[in-house]
Amino acid sequence: MTNGMGGAGQQIFVLPEGTLRTLGKDAQHTNIAAAKVVSDAVRTTLGPKGMDKMLVDSMGDIVITNDGVTILEEMQVEHPAAKMVVEVAKTQDEEVGDGTTTAAILAGELLKRAEGLLDQEIHPTVITRGYKLAKEQSLKLVESVSKKITEKDDDLLKKIAITAMTGKSAERASEHLAGLAVKAVKMVIDRQDGKISIDTDNIKVEKKQGGTIEDTELVNGLIIDKEIVHPGMPRTVKGAKVALVDTALEIEKTETDAQIQITSPDQMQKFLEQEEKMLKDMVEKIANSGCTVLFCQKGIDDVAQHYLSKKKIMSARRVKKSDMEKLVRATGARIVTSLDDLGKDDLGFAGLVEEKKVAGEQMLFVKECKDPKAVSLLVRGGTEHVVEEVYRAVEDAIGGVASSIEVGQVVAGGGSPEEAVAKGLRDFAQKYSGREQLAILAFSEAMEVIPRTLAENAGLDPIDILVELRAAHDKGQNTSGVNVFTGKIVDMWKEGVIEPLKIKTQAISSASEAAEMILRIDDIITANRLSGGPPGMPPGMGHGGDHEEF
Repeated sequence: MTNGMGGAGQQIFVLPEGTLRTLGKDAQHTNIAAAKVVSDAVRTTLGPKGMDKMLVDSMGDIVITNDGVTILEEMQVEHPAAKMVVEVAKTQDEEVGDGTTTAAILAGELLKRAEGLLDQEIHPTVITRGYKLAKEQSLKLVESVSKKITEKDDDLLKKIAITAMTGKSAERASEHLAGLAVKAVKMVIDRQDGKISIDTDNIKVEKKQGGTIEDTELVNGLIIDKEIVHPGMPRTVKGAKVALVDTALEIEKTETDAQIQITSPDQMQKFLEQEEKMLKDMVEKIANSGCTVLFCQKGIDDVAQHYLSKKKIMSARRVKKSDMEKLVRATGARIVTSLDDLGKDDLGFAGLVEEKKVAGEQMLFVKECKDPKAVSLLVRGGTEHVVEEVYRAVEDAIGGVASSIEVGQVVAGGGSPEEAVAKGLRDFAQKYSGREQLAILAFSEAMEVIPRTLAENAGLDPIDILVELRAAHDKGQNTSGVNVFTGKIVDMWKEGVIEPLKIKTQAISSASEAAEMILRIDDIITANRLSGGPPGMPPGMGHGGDHEEF
């Protein structure tokens, strides 16, 4: 990085050699081009007629998916501006669990529209100010077209789950899966001071290939991916009294180095007998509590296993901490760290605990719990890739249903809320006479990318569809959207295409915030890596090139 001095033409190095610097408009165009490439990568997956992507990593592992955030994460995007679009999708996934493709497309389109304004010599701060105003108004507009929902509206909740899964491989069994997703979410609802909160981590989704998608089942309890430790133990326990122990049923080694000197065989014998007695006492303590099923977070010694099997106590060892916590919520047991403290009150209840073979592996099913606050879904499918995609579809459905109940508001789908926002913003823009008006109008056009993409992916003419859609909304039909199967504009609420309000509000917020941040960058300084190449800078980065690669 050099800077010419007067007279002598002396060059001053401010930055190390090999550092790339891109300034002004070049920087903005480069960033926008990179962000557009990323959002275009997921664009074709949107909607019921969206296609899937096959991603092959450096190890040759294959992922076939329709899920926006999975595609973007697997793509291993290097460009810094492109990474920000990936972050938008990740945030959407963490906050709502669905709508990741919508969020990424929206971020890309907002930047694309801003590029047109930059070319008209409109300053980036004016654009970002207009975008901020438009974002705040959009959130009010999308809320104004929403409707109330509670956890009692089973029919609506099921429609939300089906909408979330439409377009994914799980679609043909979506009726069955949607019912399971709704049931699972309703079981794990927590109420505090009249407020509902749902932690979807309490719904454990296990996946095993084999069987068909329809074989997916909901267990009102938990599935633990462990096997029984000893062949002499019962394989099925009815009316189980469950103990959760976070201590090793083994002889503990001393922390400090200790030497035990044994001088005669008798002493050796006594020493071993003492060890055995200690293990026997541990098992006695467990048996005395009335426990019939034991889950141990740490190891169980072979001798202890033998005594447990004699007492007919079904046992599993090295159970994950997260599973132990879910067992607390499912069975009502308490985790005990000292066997001396284990009593009747610490035990939980399960109507049935059984070991079953699933896809060649033994698993423990803890079923028929009273009012379980943690449940499990066992997802099945013909091949590994099918199971993975069904798993992602079920996760989306659970996320959609959970956020609908938590927020208590839903909107129609099919591009209808986006068009309602676009129409509202067109009216809103008239209040501003300055250049912000152009930015607000650009934001409203960007919102229409969702119905436009739905039409494109279905092989329909996007211009015809948008004209019809605008006409329907101008007549006040604010739940009108695109039916991609018939190519007609219909009332999406009547069609049963329903999405949580939070999908839309989160997507609008994070997409516009990311776009605003990218637009404000006018200088990219890239340090040189030790290996000699700048990190994550695609070809053309230093020259303001418009063409971007990953």
